[in-house]
Amino acid sequence: MSSSHRVVIATFPDVDLLDVTGPAEVFALANREGGGRVRYDVRLASPVRGEVRTSAGVRVVTDLGFDEVEPTIDTLIVPGAVDTPPGGPVARIDREVVAWIESVAPHAKRIASVCVGAHLLAAAGLLDGRTATTHWSTAGQLAAEHPHIVVDPDPIFIRSGRIWTGAGISACLDLSLALVAEDHGEDLALQVARQLVVYLKRQGGQSQFSVPLSSPATARRDIDDLRFFITENVDGDLSTAALAAKMCLSERHFTRVFQQETGASAAVYVEACRVEAARRLLETTDQPLELIATTVGLGSVETLHRAFRRQLSATPGDYRKRFRVTT
Repeated sequence: MSSSHRVVIATFPDVDLLDVTGPAEVFALANREGGGRVRYDVRLASPVRGEVRTSAGVRVVTDLGFDEVEPTIDTLIVPGAVDTPPGGPVARIDREVVAWIESVAPHAKRIASVCVGAHLLAAAGLLDGRTATTHWSTAGQLAAEHPHIVVDPDPIFIRSGRIWTGAGISACLDLSLALVAEDHGEDLALQVARQLVVYLKRQGGQSQFSVPLSSPATARRDIDDLRFFITENVDGDLSTAALAAKMCLSERHFTRVFQQETGASAAVYVEACRVEAARRLLETTDQPLELIATTVGLGSVETLHRAFRRQLSATPGDYRKRFRVTT
């Protein structure tokens, strides 16, 4: 019988709790499902072995100190931690953790960061020349501090050779399920996902946030209110004339203000919201494309196809095949 797969999860003060426990739970369920074979041997490692206080205030007890980790690791998982100054979350760079990653990375067969752990991989020089993702709220920081990394803030996770980077919070489950699928096949990953009662499997290319969240709040409350009105009324009249009238502005003034505040034209924003609504229906229902196009305000299958190609470079049919959630 082959030996179990050795997983080491970096753990340090103020680490995000779910980024540690989420992957550990996925691997534990992979051991439990399918006859109880111990497929994964999961160990928590910290600068000094023992109790570590996480960002949630919950304390975990690690198995190993960094200096006790054996050189050969099958999968190294690196979570992250954030500071929260008034300007918004900032990924914390713990130099002791970075130095340890630099020392063990050459011996790890596979490396995966979850959430803002990507910043630690970047600081260790592991992401240069690669495409990577992280939590959307710190993607700008990652891109600014590491210009040699192609930062894509949208996907749930990205694989680049032996290095995987995951997006925020619950995406650690999606990434971990993908690792299980790579190691032991889709069937086992499906069994684990069912035990977790999560969707299997959100592919790495899926977006980690919705259209309203993809743009920060604007300086005008009325524009923010209008954006959410659009998302709640995708089947209504959302023409520039109708939206300008709702704002009690001329079309010309409205067009200029919306573009200035959101960075996109109203027409582009409306189409993105309608495509997002169509995506949800494609993922969760068997409704025909004609009905979906009408329900989300795109009118016709032809318009639905054109919008999907512009927004996602895919057809609605291909999207449904890839992301349809089955029960």
